[in-house]
Amino acid sequence: MTVVVETLEKLERKITLKLPVDAVQNEVQARLRKLARTVKMDGFRPGKVPMNVVTQRYGYSVHYEVMNDKVGQAFAQAASDAKLRVAGQPRISEAAEAVEGAMAFDAVFEVFPEVKIGDLASAEVEKADSQVTEAAIDKTIDILRKQRRTFAQRPQDAAAQDGDRATVDFEGKIDGELFDGGKAEDFQFILGDGQMLKEFEEATRGMKLGESKTFPLVFPEDYQGKDVAGKTADFMVSVKKLEAAHLPEVDDALARSLGIADATVAALREDISKNLQREVKARLLSRNKQGVMEALISKSELDLPKASVQAEVERLVADARANLKQRGIKDADNAPIPEELFTAQAERRVRLGLVVGELVRAKQLQATPAQIKQHVEELASSYENPAEVVRWYYGDQNRMSEVESVVIENNVTEFVLSQVKVTEKAISFDELMGQN
Repeated sequence: MTVVVETLEKLERKITLKLPVDAVQNEVQARLRKLARTVKMDGFRPGKVPMNVVTQRYGYSVHYEVMNDKVGQAFAQAASDAKLRVAGQPRISEAAEAVEGAMAFDAVFEVFPEVKIGDLASAEVEKADSQVTEAAIDKTIDILRKQRRTFAQRPQDAAAQDGDRATVDFEGKIDGELFDGGKAEDFQFILGDGQMLKEFEEATRGMKLGESKTFPLVFPEDYQGKDVAGKTADFMVSVKKLEAAHLPEVDDALARSLGIADATVAALREDISKNLQREVKARLLSRNKQGVMEALISKSELDLPKASVQAEVERLVADARANLKQRGIKDADNAPIPEELFTAQAERRVRLGLVVGELVRAKQLQATPAQIKQHVEELASSYENPAEVVRWYYGDQNRMSEVESVVIENNVTEFVLSQVKVTEKAISFDELMGQN
């Protein structure tokens, strides 16, 4: 059957669907007869309810179901016959012009756009590279030592210094009034670890056991406590206990406590190096992937389906509400979250998804079973029982779909990097890890 597709604007199309009246009526009657065999009504035995009673009670709802089914089937068939890639759900309304012997409906919908990817050879992408240095391994060992540090009471006249664990009482007031969370007793924190605001640490540094001090503290404008953000508080802090930190030696005993099989410092450093190299590889790939995606977007032309953008906006809003719930925000379901906050992000995601999809199709960049298997094994290799982790991934289709998506993105990244002008950039380990 020839399907007439009317172009309304850009990606919007219209198809008129025709449903023969007798076909609809026949289906309604067939469903009512089937329903009559099992329906239960007061005063009648099951299966003995008269058809006119069944029709009176259920006729409207059955007719509605049949119409929905028939319109949906007719639209799907028409879209298939016209070889259309439909984006989102169609808007169905009665057709303006009647059709003899049939019911007519207009289906207005969007189609996915034609994606034009320009000459990638004219694009430039910065490709970062970084190495795991001995200093990076040393820093990681120091972090592991800190996680296993012990504390011992400092002498009475010792002054608080970075690394000490201080036990204090404090009280903060704004305009002479206590505020929520501004008072605590026997509160512990480690100087220099950034647990407290800078002014608080600076005030405590150098104090001795039994001393008290008052000082002003300005809360940052972006402070998590909105009631005090940007305000100045007057604090009094009293030192009740000072403990010096003791870090374990870098020796075989430390390696043993960390579960290193050989229990030697050399084996510990080798294990840390492997873990850091795995992390560096992942972060470099993520960073370089961002550059590749930006290059793809800059070289692509396409119209965005409004339906797809709206669906992505709604998904982002739902994620925002879920995040509020996770943080314990009351009435998160009713919190006012303007959709326009997510429009730009949604448009970018839809654009990128369409461009990547087109490139994957055109260049055959789909994930192969071998690639998926290799990626899962790489993910599992950092765990104590890799085989169990591999089974965990393969045991859930959603997890495997996520793995497949990552592999496809990696394929796209490698392909684009092979086409564009690449500028190599060496970055330090600390910069890559965001420690600067």
